[in-house]
Amino acid sequence: MKKIFWIALVVLLTAAGWWYYSSDGETTLSPYRFVTIERGDLEATVAATGNLNAVTTVQVGTQVSGRVDKIFVDFNDRVRRGQLIARIDPTLLEQSVRDAEARLERSNAEMAHRQREFDRNQKLYESKVITETEFNTIQYNLDLASADLKSAKISLERATQNLSYTAIYAPIDGVVVERNVDVGQTVAASLSAPQLFLIANDLAQMEILTSVDESDIGMIKEGQKARFTVQAYPDETFYGSVRQVRLQSTMQENVVNYTAVIDVDNSDGKLLPGMTATVDFLVESANDVLMVSNAALRFRPTQEMIASMQQRLEREREQSPDSAQQQGAQRAGGRGMPGGGQPNGFQRPANVSTLWYLDENGEVAIARVRTGISDGRSTEITGRAVEEGLDVITAATGGTQATNSNPFQGQTQRRRPGGF
Repeated sequence: MKKIFWIALVVLLTAAGWWYYSSDGETTLSPYRFVTIERGDLEATVAATGNLNAVTTVQVGTQVSGRVDKIFVDFNDRVRRGQLIARIDPTLLEQSVRDAEARLERSNAEMAHRQREFDRNQKLYESKVITETEFNTIQYNLDLASADLKSAKISLERATQNLSYTAIYAPIDGVVVERNVDVGQTVAASLSAPQLFLIANDLAQMEILTSVDESDIGMIKEGQKARFTVQAYPDETFYGSVRQVRLQSTMQENVVNYTAVIDVDNSDGKLLPGMTATVDFLVESANDVLMVSNAALRFRPTQEMIASMQQRLEREREQSPDSAQQQGAQRAGGRGMPGGGQPNGFQRPANVSTLWYLDENGEVAIARVRTGISDGRSTEITGRAVEEGLDVITAATGGTQATNSNPFQGQTQRRRPGGF
């Protein structure tokens, strides 16, 4: 008996629900979807991505080969210009200096000997005791000794200079962002100077190198404001300004891009080199304006809506005392009524669009609006027939889609591309 009772109850509830929704006295679902015209702020932006970098970075290398003997700084250490940050083992180069000093002493002794020999034989030559050939040989030996002495001095200077290169100093004030060597590691500077450290000048001021598509680069100007976010602080927005738009293009996956450099204040030290920044360049803004979803501007009415609107216009013409004059003007191509006939080849301005809504009697109506800036989701609108709080249609369920978004234009009129 209980089972039969529950089955009967379910059947009864189902029947009651069907009767409720199918009853003529109850509200039926609206065939339209709406959005409300709102008042607010809009910004037109250009999106791009880039990486944060120090404004100035210097690679610190070594000009001599050898084993790293000491390292005096580490990652993130602040350094001053001229500060000793590392040292290469100087043993071999010290030996080279001593060898150059010994050679210089030998060259000095040889030079002194050849000079005395020259002075003595010069008197003999003047007294005709030795021949000119013998005297020329003695003078030649003196010249060789002089040249060897100069070479020995240069060798000593070079050995001394190389020895000084074993001490690595910071070239600028900044922060050590990279350390690529450890104590005991051997570095070779035979072909190019190996990078030991990377020092950033000042992380309180940073820059973002952004890649901007060629279709958007025309909207980017020097001094333009930009905002960006980084993954480390997803809920925080940072700001900067465009310092430079570089002329040299780059090709990425067959797409031409240009580099825009953004100056960023990093006084609080939150931003780090290498962070990925998602950037919005502020192209244009408008505050406290009427705006509507772009879906309403893209909406194309059904044929049933067009027919209803045409019937309404016919009724208004018949009721208007000037209907005959207006009809005559429309036959002549005038624009007295909204959506009236237009001259052949007429094209609606690109910043004019049509919004569909339901009037106070529940009938479909249209409002012509001029569009302004758009953020990709909403667009600024102006028009006498629109106001804040008006619900406009974005979609119609059922009905036959019209082939033309403007039901009142002539057959020769071209349709404006939909969407803003």
